[in-house]
Amino acid sequence: MKHNLTATDQKILSFSIRTMQEEDYPAVLDIYKDGVASMEATFETDTSIVCWNDIHLDHSRFILQTEEDEIIGWCALLKVSDKPYYRGIAETSIYLHPKYQGKGLGAILLEKLILDSEEKGIWTLQAQVFLENTKSLKLHQKLGFHLVGKREKLGVVNGVWKDVWLLERKSHKK
Repeated sequence: MKHNLTATDQKILSFSIRTMQEEDYPAVLDIYKDGVASMEATFETDTSIVCWNDIHLDHSRFILQTEEDEIIGWCALLKVSDKPYYRGIAETSIYLHPKYQGKGLGAILLEKLILDSEEKGIWTLQAQVFLENTKSLKLHQKLGFHLVGKREKLGVVNGVWKDVWLLERKSHKK
């Protein structure tokens, strides 16, 4: 799937989305580490590929790359539970290289996750967004996620308790 985006300097950015491959893991982890370091994206601190693979579903993993094959972002679905009755519920995970944030690329990745999740039988997508991550909150709401509520003191990041917004989106196919 190819896309074009006009940046503020009027340069056309061309990029594509494709299924993530094992050889993409180093670039995926580099972008993930930037998100972890921001302290606005995740409670997770283990950025090893073993942990990353363990917490994400085996399907619905995508790469966003430039026409020069530079990986600039990725998206995947997080497991909510290993219990069989939660098999149709997953959590969104979207990360962009810092220099490509704020250009509308997150919406393209989230749209891809929504479409693919429905093809895979996911009936509920959820997102847990730190209160200070207003870009992610607005992105999810723009694409049909509704606010369920605020979860207070859900976890600690570098000694600071974090509250999160819980959002969800029901599949239109179920």
